[in-house]
Amino acid sequence: MAKNRIRIKRRSFLLGLGALAGVGAFAISSRARQVNDQPQTTQAQITNVKNKNFAVTGEAPLRLRAKNKGLIYGASGRYSDLFQNSLYKARFAQECGMLVPGLELKWQVLRPTLDRFDFTKGDRMAEFARSHNMLFRGTALAWHEALPGWFKNKVDRKNAEQVMVKHIKTVAGHYAGKMHSWDVVNEAIRVADKRSDGLRKSPWLKLLGPDYIEIAFRTAAEADPKALLVYNDHQLEYSKFENEVKRTKVLELLERLKSKGVPLHALGMQAHVGVDANKHLNPQKLRDFLKDVASLGLKIMITELDVSEQQNLDVDTRDQVIAGVYEDFLSVMLDEPAVTTVITWGLSDRYTWLSKRPKTAHIKGLRPLPLDAQMERKLAWNAIAQAFDNAPMRKVEYEGDGAFT
Repeated sequence: MAKNRIRIKRRSFLLGLGALAGVGAFAISSRARQVNDQPQTTQAQITNVKNKNFAVTGEAPLRLRAKNKGLIYGASGRYSDLFQNSLYKARFAQECGMLVPGLELKWQVLRPTLDRFDFTKGDRMAEFARSHNMLFRGTALAWHEALPGWFKNKVDRKNAEQVMVKHIKTVAGHYAGKMHSWDVVNEAIRVADKRSDGLRKSPWLKLLGPDYIEIAFRTAAEADPKALLVYNDHQLEYSKFENEVKRTKVLELLERLKSKGVPLHALGMQAHVGVDANKHLNPQKLRDFLKDVASLGLKIMITELDVSEQQNLDVDTRDQVIAGVYEDFLSVMLDEPAVTTVITWGLSDRYTWLSKRPKTAHIKGLRPLPLDAQMERKLAWNAIAQAFDNAPMRKVEYEGDGAFT
C-alpha cells in the first residue's frame, strides 16, 4: 500500500506539471458532451471486428452471468419508460440485477421547492426493484447539474451547507437500508478550470469551498451507514493527454479523502465510450490506474456504460463494431478484482440518452445498448455476456435479495 501511494504521488506530480502547461489545449465539458469527442470507425477496425466471434452459450440473462462471477449487472431506467412500456419493464426485470433511476433521484425531481421533497417516483422505482430482487442505486447527492430552478436565487454562502446537508440527510435517510450505493459526489474534477487541485468551479465549490466533498460523504454515511458511498466521474478510461491528467487529479482527490478518514468506498467510472475506443484505449495504462484506485482500498464500479457512434454505417457493421468496443473495454476492466459492478446507461436502444445528444441525434436508429429498440438481444448483449462468462471469479457481491457485501 505504501509503495503504491508513493507511485501515485510521483506520477501525479509529473502529470500535474504537464497539466498546468496544457489545460488550455482542451476542454472537458458537461453531460451533454461527455462521450469522447468525434468517435470515428476506421476500416481497419471494421475488418478486425468482423473476424471476432461473439457467440455465447445458453440463454441466461446478464444478471445471472454476472452473478456467477461475483459481479453485479444493472442498468439505468426512467420512470416513464419503465411504467409505460410493459415489455421494457419485463426485460428490465429479466436482465438486470440493479436498477438505477436516471432522473428520479436527482435534485430537480426530488426537491421541487426549497422546503418540499417528493419521493413519489423514486419510491415506486424502489418498490419495483425490491419486488424483482434487484439492488437499488442512487445518483447523485451533490452534482453541479440537475439543480432545481429555485437553487440560484435561494442558496447562498450563508445557507449552502445547511441546504446540502438537509438534502442528503433527507434523501439518503429516506432510502436508508434500501440502497446498495449512492453517487455521493458526481464530476467534481475539471482540469480545464485550472485549479491546482483540479476541482470543478461548481456552485458547490463556489459556495462551500473544497470541503463540500468531505461534508457530503460524512453526511451520507451518517444518514445511511449501510450504503456503499461512491465518487463518480467521467473520461477516465482513455489515455489521451487530457484523460491522463484527469486520472491523476481524481487519484489525488481519492487519496486526500482516504487520508482524512472520509467514508468513501468506491470510485464510479461512467465509461461513455466511443466506437474509436481502440485508438485511445491503452490497456496497460488503464490497468495501472485501476490498480492505483484499488490500492486505496476502494471498489470500482462501471456506472454509465454505453458506446457512442458518430457516423452512419449499415446495421450489421455497426453492431459488430459496438460489440467489439464492449469486448475490448470490459476485458480490461474485469481483469481487475476491485471492479464489482457493470451498469449500462440504459438497457434498450429505444430509450438511449444519445438520441438527444447533439453530436449523435442525427444518426438514425442508434444502437449503443444491449437490447435493440424492439427489446431483443443483439451483438452488444452477446459481447457483455461473453465478458461476464470470461471474467475471473471474485467474491460474491450480489446474493439476489437486495443484500450486498
